[in-house]
Amino acid sequence: MQFRQQALAKLQSPEELDLPVRLARPQGWLALGVTVVVMAAASVWAVTGSVTSTVSAQAVLTHGQGSYVLQSPVSGQVTGVLAEQGRRLPANAPVLKVRTAQGTSVVRTVAAGRVTTLAATIGQIIRTGTDVAAVEKVAHASDPLYATVYVPAENAAAIPAHASVDLTVSSVPSERYGVLRGRVKSVDRTVQSAQSISAFLGDTQLGEQFTRKGRPVAVLVELDRSGTARSGYRWSTAGGPPYRLDSMTLASASVRLTDQRPVDWLLP
Repeated sequence: MQFRQQALAKLQSPEELDLPVRLARPQGWLALGVTVVVMAAASVWAVTGSVTSTVSAQAVLTHGQGSYVLQSPVSGQVTGVLAEQGRRLPANAPVLKVRTAQGTSVVRTVAAGRVTTLAATIGQIIRTGTDVAAVEKVAHASDPLYATVYVPAENAAAIPAHASVDLTVSSVPSERYGVLRGRVKSVDRTVQSAQSISAFLGDTQLGEQFTRKGRPVAVLVELDRSGTARSGYRWSTAGGPPYRLDSMTLASASVRLTDQRPVDWLLP
């Protein structure tokens, strides 16, 4: 009833009919303007922007060509260890002396490299095919390091060529020296078994460790070089650690995947 009386009062006052009608308050226009601007910016970003994602995986620093496990071609007793762990040897270099029923035999390297593990000791009885050493395939001290990253197989297809990679090296305090920089050199599309990883790295334990959550794909990462850093490689900090890196050092990697357009997942 009160509303009806107010309406009749308006009709009885014709001098107020020509007053402008206020559709909205200034605060309302401001809110509407801000909403329109935000929606326009979101629409532009959805069409032209991209979402960056990464995948984390285990990695190891190597010299790119991997390692091999040296096995004894004879059975007998080890009478001499002729190589030292950590030493680089040429191909066909003597590693062990073994006394057999036919006389003394020498176990030699198959290819040039650095002895990373010596598994035989003087007096040990070994059989044909026994693992006696692991040799990393590196001929010169100046050969560059690479990182082999074992990425889950379901993420391999999303890794673009030359994707950036950040490596947290286990022997380097990341809170002080940051992360090691690199870029994807190649992606092996074949899944790796524990045996294939062990054969490449010359370490059975690493083969089991890298396949604990499934068979991964090997991604070879070329490390960014630096002429001023003591390590010889580029880090997220100014100079990185004041020492050189060793091969067969473990690391954790963050690999940048292909950027995704927001419109791809905003629209069905």
